[in-house]
Amino acid sequence: MAGYNDKNFNDRREAAEKAKRALLEKFQARPGPDDPAVLKRQEERRVLAEARAERERLREIAREEERKHQAELEAQRKIEEAARIAEEKARAAAAAAAEAELKAEQKAARDRRYAARKARR
Repeated sequence: MAGYNDKNFNDRREAAEKAKRALLEKFQARPGPDDPAVLKRQEERRVLAEARAERERLREIAREEERKHQAELEAQRKIEEAARIAEEKARAAAAAAAEAELKAEQKAARDRRYAARKARR
């Protein structure tokens, strides 16, 4: 438990004035906008901001190049897919034609056998 504090109003008022004075002195001791240290810090911040902006610009260029590369790969994939589909369709058409020819030959052979049976009678 804190000890007994026997401060009166005047003591508290003087302490508040001291605190305000100390704060004012601290504020007035700050360097002005034309101080070399302030100017140096501003220049360092400007250089850092420029470097950050340059890095972001380079990253955006790299992202754009990657997007172009991905688009080229996608276009190539679509071309290959279209070629594969066209080849499959050509094979299917050739197979269908071969099957139709085989069926036609089989029908012709069946018709010849039927005609030969009719001729024997």
